Amino acid sequence: MASSAQDLGPVLDKDGVRLTVDDAIATVTLTNPAKRNAQSPALWRALTEAGRLLPGSVRVVVLRGEGKSFSAGLDRQMLTPEGIEGEPSFIDLARADDAELDATIAVYQEAFTWWRRSDIVSVAAVQGHAIGAGFQLALACDLRVVADDVQFAMRETSLGLVPDLTGTHPLVSLVGYARALEICATGRFVTAEESVNTGLANLAVPAADLDATVQDLAAALLAAPRNAVIETKALLRGARDRGYEEQRAAERAAQARRLRDLAGLGE
Repeated sequence: MASSAQDLGPVLDKDGVRLTVDDAIATVTLTNPAKRNAQSPALWRALTEAGRLLPGSVRVVVLRGEGKSFSAGLDRQMLTPEGIEGEPSFIDLARADDAELDATIAVYQEAFTWWRRSDIVSVAAVQGHAIGAGFQLALACDLRVVADDVQFAMRETSLGLVPDLTGTHPLVSLVGYARALEICATGRFVTAEESVNTGLANLAVPAADLDATVQDLAAALLAAPRNAVIETKALLRGARDRGYEEQRAAERAAQARRLRDLAGLGE
């Protein structure tokens, strides 16, 4: 029997991130449970690299964290005056000019953007703490399946900062402005039950069932033809920014492409 890519070992395994690929499903795992998968610029660079290394065969990407917590957020050493060795400290960032500071944060954000690509469906499997950057990483994915012990929290405001790792847009889209503001401004925990009730999570399951549930969901996402899923994801993502008539037109154009493709008349 032919070996899968996963049998050959990880595609990437560095700086707290491991990427494995098994045919159409890729798994990105945060691999520093001793630090509750705390995040650093090195981890963000590794996440960005994982996105660039995805083979074209991949249709579903599962994001998970080893240990009891998905990710407890920023490595707090980043917020100390000395910072993390080899990385800019928050004092260095504050002293940078506007263009340099903007460019640095933009590079950090790249770790959180590729999960939204139309050619993949991304699923976060979230257990335990998902705080700050951890919350935003879960929000970067298309879908979220949570364990019943999950605790989301956006703690940046309590540190005098704002959520800047692309989490504000999906949070408002999922739960609405008023609840998003309250969650961010208070820094309170959001439980599994509230996550499902507000649309933040697709479903909640016992922690012991999390991985199996996500694998079942990944398999279900592979059932439909790939190009139909790609077109549908693009339609739904674009609906936020289109008016009703614009969305009708986008539906017609997408369906015309699908019909021609199915009839063998596509480009």
